[in-house]
Amino acid sequence: MLGLFKKLFILLLSMIPMFSYSSETHATELPMFERGNETDIKVMAYNIHHGEGTDAILDLKRIADIIKTSGADIIGLQEVDNHFSERSNFEDQAKWLANYLGMHYAYGANLDYEPLQEGEHRRQYGTAVLSKYPILSAENHLLTNIPYPVNPTEQRGLLDTVINVRGNHVHFYNTHLDNKRAEQRDLQIREILDIAKQKEGTSIFVGDFNATPESSEILKMSAQYKDVFAELGQNDDFTIPVDKPDRRIDYIFTSEDVQIRTGEVINTNASDHLPITAELVLKKKLPFNNGIGNN
Repeated sequence: MLGLFKKLFILLLSMIPMFSYSSETHATELPMFERGNETDIKVMAYNIHHGEGTDAILDLKRIADIIKTSGADIIGLQEVDNHFSERSNFEDQAKWLANYLGMHYAYGANLDYEPLQEGEHRRQYGTAVLSKYPILSAENHLLTNIPYPVNPTEQRGLLDTVINVRGNHVHFYNTHLDNKRAEQRDLQIREILDIAKQKEGTSIFVGDFNATPESSEILKMSAQYKDVFAELGQNDDFTIPVDKPDRRIDYIFTSEDVQIRTGEVINTNASDHLPITAELVLKKKLPFNNGIGNN
């Protein structure tokens, strides 16, 4: 009888899943770390304006089809609604896009309001990361918001994720910086750099930085990380306004260990920003902080 109980116990242990799922971050947590391989990836940054285009049409499927056609593996989205209001039909947009595209996702709420009626979802607005690869962890950092009593500034954040790209564990950051004050963006950039320097391994940053390449805040960022479009000599690949683009405020930055192949601006009126993509190469290395030696 003791032998039978032992067999049953071993059988039950074998049925326990090797990963956990968080309903808050919607991120898969995998305790096992694999040896990385050099691999190509394509990333995207896209401010989707809650799915409303310059034609005043709300069409989340149009956004999803742009992402799908681009072939992007990992996408950082800004201005994403989560049960926010009638403007987006109270849709959980990150979840809808992830389900439509068959991707993993994480969401960071920078605005978080009470529901209109008791028992309904909280009304949120922020950023999201979509990924073909498992998202190991996700954390949203609220960035500095200096009091501004005459015309209050919207709360901004940094969505900090770790993604397992075929064994390469990549820090993928997504942000949307202040659109009104350079001094606020400067502080937010400093905070982003402080957060990132605490982490080891490959880093990729995407987002709507609301600043042009020659600004002091972007110069602080590009002093530490490679500005993909600047590295490619494509500083004139503007992203806003979509009808006649005249400035570049949407970016993809990478750490030095990432090889840059191409950068592209996609022409579309599905939002008030143009999406950008970059083809990158992640170099072979052991994952960070795994407790495993180099032998």
